[in-house]
Amino acid sequence: MLTHLSIRNYALITHASVQFANNLTIITGETGAGKSILLDALGLVLGKRADLNVLRNADEKCVIEAHFNIASYQLQSLFSELDLDYEKDTIVRREILPSGKSRAFVNDVPTTLQNLQQLGNVLIDIHTQHQTQDLFSEKYQLNLIDVYANNGNLLKDYQHHLQHFKKQQQQLHLLKEQQSQVTKEQDYNAFLLDELTQANLKSGEQEELESQFEVLANVEKVGGFLEQGYAVLSNEEFGVTKQLYEVKSHIQKLAQISTKYENLYQRLESSFIELEDISDELQTELQQLIADPQQLELINQKLQLIYQLQKKHNVSTIEDLLNIQDELSQKVAGLEAIDEQINTLEKLLQETEIKLNNLAEQLHQNRTAVLPQLSSEISNLIAPLGMPNAQFNIQLTPGEAFLSNGKDDVNWLFSANKGMQFGLLKKTASGGELSRIMLAVKSILAVKSNLPTIIFDEIDTGVSGDVADKMGNIMKDMGKHMQIFAITHLPQVASKGNQHFKVAKFDEDQQTTSTIKLLSTEERIHEIAQMLSGNTITDAALQHAKQLLN
Repeated sequence: MLTHLSIRNYALITHASVQFANNLTIITGETGAGKSILLDALGLVLGKRADLNVLRNADEKCVIEAHFNIASYQLQSLFSELDLDYEKDTIVRREILPSGKSRAFVNDVPTTLQNLQQLGNVLIDIHTQHQTQDLFSEKYQLNLIDVYANNGNLLKDYQHHLQHFKKQQQQLHLLKEQQSQVTKEQDYNAFLLDELTQANLKSGEQEELESQFEVLANVEKVGGFLEQGYAVLSNEEFGVTKQLYEVKSHIQKLAQISTKYENLYQRLESSFIELEDISDELQTELQQLIADPQQLELINQKLQLIYQLQKKHNVSTIEDLLNIQDELSQKVAGLEAIDEQINTLEKLLQETEIKLNNLAEQLHQNRTAVLPQLSSEISNLIAPLGMPNAQFNIQLTPGEAFLSNGKDDVNWLFSANKGMQFGLLKKTASGGELSRIMLAVKSILAVKSNLPTIIFDEIDTGVSGDVADKMGNIMKDMGKHMQIFAITHLPQVASKGNQHFKVAKFDEDQQTTSTIKLLSTEERIHEIAQMLSGNTITDAALQHAKQLLN
């Protein structure tokens, strides 16, 4: 329940701090006094979007703080889901800064507007006049039936499977689009893959082939260079190895005289061995060098094929071509994988659809079972409200499509008087009748859904006299089980409250200010008398006010 509301720098309110009790609380005041400001401020605490124009003083921040006692409402799991600190006495605060930035806190922990909205949905139901039109909404009508039938868990299960079903449908749609695209490209990809596979490419092959090609293409020139190199090294009279051998012999003799020259000798020995090895290798290369036009042509053909493939795929290395070959292989094989995925997903969709149909059927059966009792209860509640012969005929028709709350279409048929044919509620009920029906509906919802607080904003519009008195009694009875706020212009309703606040406005220092005040018994008599007779309060009005207050 809402225990305290503090408003600072909001619209016409400089500062207001109000304590609320349980049961039925009445709020009255002249038209334009600022009663709606209280609802708007509370709406901000419950996650409504903020408007910078609400700042009374544009240079100061607006702060709205609401305290709730939630010890009896088992909201721990919701707080955990929203990552909020649970407190039995929970404080929700909303700040609007002069910069236009808005901040929200729950028990001093920063949170999002979405979290505030989810929390607000289980803390307060604010019913404004235009929300009476919700009675025409199929979604609202089905929600009432589901609350009455205790379909909450079943509906959650259905909605969970529906969400899963829609995801599966989306996945199937994407897979089929992918399948269509892959099918179109399949032949071309298969051709490209075959072309690369037939080329039998190997990593590092291009460099090796290019090297072989250069040698074979210049075999005479290469042979000449090898022969000249070999001759320079190995000539019996003037070859480098012959001369180095003589130098080595002289230094060897020096090394025998003194170890000082041993290192020089070892170096010469190593050089001599290396040059001899080079000479042998040059001779071997020269012997193996053979002109082979056929091999040259084969290498040239392979290189031209590599160059063509690189140009075709706009790459520069064999490694790139091999990567493309792997990608093409995956694409070609991918069509079969996509087909398998589609088959698997279609089976899952069929299973989910069966579950959804079963859950939708169970919802339909549960709803159908409570319709007579629900219609009767609404009729009984509005009978004392000047509608003794009103009747309801609620019709459920199973449809084909999966809706967010099942597969049912609903029609609320209504007859206000004896002998009057049933017609659609939105076409046959007057504004005053709708207000009374909505009060009955809210009364039923309050008991079934265990909502902590309901605020009625002039739900008694369009009624008066004895009907207003009866509506006040319904709200008073509701207040025995929960916290009820009633903003009203009717003295019959105002007299039913356990506490009574008056909203008033006055001009001061060229500014209009709204205030909210808890009325004492005498002030309350005066307020109700004024509601009865206007600004000129008569003795009869005062006496009538006392009678209403009993």
